[in-house]
Amino acid sequence: MKIHHLNCGSMREIEAAEGRLPAVCHCLLIETDRDGLVLVETGLGTQDVAEPERTLSAEFLGRAQPVLDIEETAYHQVTRLGFRPEDVRHIVLSHLDLDHAGGLPDFPAAKVHLREAEHRAAMSAPGQHPEDRVRYRPAHWAHRPQWVTYPGYQGDPWFGFDAVRALEGLDAEILLVPLGGHTAGHSAIAVPDGDRWLLHCGDAYYFHGEIDPDRPHGHPGMDVLQQITEVDRPLRLGNHARLRELVRLHGDQVSVFSAHDPWELAQYATATAAARP
Repeated sequence: MKIHHLNCGSMREIEAAEGRLPAVCHCLLIETDRDGLVLVETGLGTQDVAEPERTLSAEFLGRAQPVLDIEETAYHQVTRLGFRPEDVRHIVLSHLDLDHAGGLPDFPAAKVHLREAEHRAAMSAPGQHPEDRVRYRPAHWAHRPQWVTYPGYQGDPWFGFDAVRALEGLDAEILLVPLGGHTAGHSAIAVPDGDRWLLHCGDAYYFHGEIDPDRPHGHPGMDVLQQITEVDRPLRLGNHARLRELVRLHGDQVSVFSAHDPWELAQYATATAAARP
């Protein structure tokens, strides 16, 4: 498979010891032999850029300060790579937060894969959690996507994670790895890349220092945001520990990154740029 690493939504800048960069929406566009294009996360979509007050929440706009650049949307990046939007036949989501699912309306023919618990939480919003009305935006699924949902904890083991599901209708070995805590049905997405695996962790963590196996450290601003948006703190922090163990024991086999860390995305920027025509 050929994998493109895309930023589908720049947001407010993050300052850290590593420098100062805008937060990103790190998405993967995967060219497969038999399954067409697979998009892992969608970032913000064209509707979000055109009508942010309607499709995005006021809280998100103030908190994240998205740049809202039409050229960053997955739709435009897919076409710049020489593909048609309808070539995206599958979309795999870590969860349904607005900055991960905003591009769904741009690919109405795609099957959308996610965990059943996440789909249920979003469709029943606003629920008990105060963030539900901020994170889940019905405009992003008003076109009635072709949902493909997966029940919880069952599947084959993968590097010590005991709940993995292969995706229906895909020959490509792309896996959902449940990593709850941020939302009710949050998952990471594992993708083979040559002799290694990529693990897109979505919002299981925000800042690369959190999963440093030798000197774990957070980011003050991003730590606060994670606490505001979490639904289960012990589970979220427990998954941080599990990811640090994965990096410690299998860092030579698995590359781990989150959805919003710009320094992690920068590691793949050269390869992605080289793949563009």
